[in-house]
Amino acid sequence: MNKTSPLRKLYNSKIFWLIISLLASFAIWIYVTSGESTEIRQVFRNVRVELIGEDSLRRSREYVITDIDTNTVTVEVLGPRRIIGVMDSTDLVAQVDVSRLTQTGEMSMKYEIVYPSGTDTRNITEVTLRPESINFVVSKIASTSIPVRGGYEGELSEGFMAETPVFEPATITITGPEVYIKDVSYAWVTFGKDVTASSTYSVETGFTLMNGDGQAVSTENLTVSTDTVTASLPILESKEITLGIDVIEGAGATQANTKISIEPASITLAGDSAILGGLNRIILDTVDLTDFAVSKTEVYTIPINNDLTNVTGTKEATVTIEIVGLETKTYDVKNISYINAAEGSDVDILSESIEVTLRGTAEALEQVKGESIRAVADLSDFKDSTGAYMPTVKIYVDGVTDVGAIGENTISVEIRKA
Repeated sequence: MNKTSPLRKLYNSKIFWLIISLLASFAIWIYVTSGESTEIRQVFRNVRVELIGEDSLRRSREYVITDIDTNTVTVEVLGPRRIIGVMDSTDLVAQVDVSRLTQTGEMSMKYEIVYPSGTDTRNITEVTLRPESINFVVSKIASTSIPVRGGYEGELSEGFMAETPVFEPATITITGPEVYIKDVSYAWVTFGKDVTASSTYSVETGFTLMNGDGQAVSTENLTVSTDTVTASLPILESKEITLGIDVIEGAGATQANTKISIEPASITLAGDSAILGGLNRIILDTVDLTDFAVSKTEVYTIPINNDLTNVTGTKEATVTIEIVGLETKTYDVKNISYINAAEGSDVDILSESIEVTLRGTAEALEQVKGESIRAVADLSDFKDSTGAYMPTVKIYVDGVTDVGAIGENTISVEIRKA
């Protein structure tokens, strides 16, 4: 019979191995727990900076935080390996409480490192903080309205011109820190690049905030009442319009022997095509050529439709009219009569003679005899009148053509009821 050795019995014993397992586990536990309790230094870079209380500060005092000098900090921490050894920079936050600030200006505040929820911070020491403080600016919130300005970058079709650009809205409200608001003077719009316009052009577009020196201003800390505006460029047709004078021929003067000069001879107008389309000439006046002897110069105001724009800018034109190749001669006319007197009235002609100037060619005037000139007054407008009057007379030259009287001639008559 084989006998089992005591050592073999021990190796085959379950109790023996149970005791060995417990001892090994205890040893491992002792090793691990002793390692977790070991203090280590850990550097956390790029720890996020967080401001708390900004909304409260804005509501209570209308303050806003700007110009924060850094968004991250570096923290060196001393503590148990089991706590800080499992952390990284994203687990930490550097908090600055700004809710109790009571004044504006440049500020410097220390921050507090916030660890993950549930972290036992009693054995954690913050060895170094870089930087130690967060610098920023506290500003009062303000609002202001600024004008919208801009320019068209495209081209115009030939024969058209543009008015000043129009923007809707014409002003924009900006809100933000006073320190930034004061730098903004206007909103600038550029539009129409690569466009050739022949009618009013409109587009919805953005804008750039500008300071008084024409430099762009950042909108980072500002809010605006609108992000876009409607920019419109009113387009008008432009056209050169001739200035003219109409004449009433007479006393030997016709279009053929009348010289008319107008300065300026034309002006440029701009407006709606529907109005300009049928306009080719502006008549300044109608002149009766029997009103003057040889020449006449007069200044006229140029009449322009209110819906058109005078691009040239000239408001008056000087007109000179000259009668060419004719002569004048004065006669003492005694052959005076009247027509169309009121029925039942008596008319006495008080004028024994009147002086009349005739105009015509030299040859025609040579043929005129004094007795062939008649002065006839038309009394149609005096049928209800009594008393002394000076009606105009029409001059007739019998037997000679292309000769006529110039100027206005009158006689004196007395009208009585019969």
